Amino acid sequence: MTLAMSGATPSDAGLASGLVNTSVEVGGALGLAVLATVSTTRTNGLLATGHSVASALTGGYHLAFVVSALLVVTAIVVGIKVLPHGEAAKVVQIDQEPEEELVAC
Repeated sequence: MTLAMSGATPSDAGLASGLVNTSVEVGGALGLAVLATVSTTRTNGLLATGHSVASALTGGYHLAFVVSALLVVTAIVVGIKVLPHGEAAKVVQIDQEPEEELVAC
């Protein structure tokens, strides 16, 4: 979110936010579909070789968890490489007009 919104102008902030949120939702749905497919394929493969249902399900889930852990580690490495460090990481604040104080009558 920070990386996507850092380059957005104030007039494009709503569009950028919408694109990021849509990407998060689609990415989550796609990721879940891929992990479910990996798990199901592994489970079916183990069942075909004579493993018990419990053992096959455990093997399928184990593979899906390993794949998801590898994806998390990859995302962390990419985040470290892509996000700016040091002086470049300072956020530039946009000057805003001061809010008028409410005066009680």
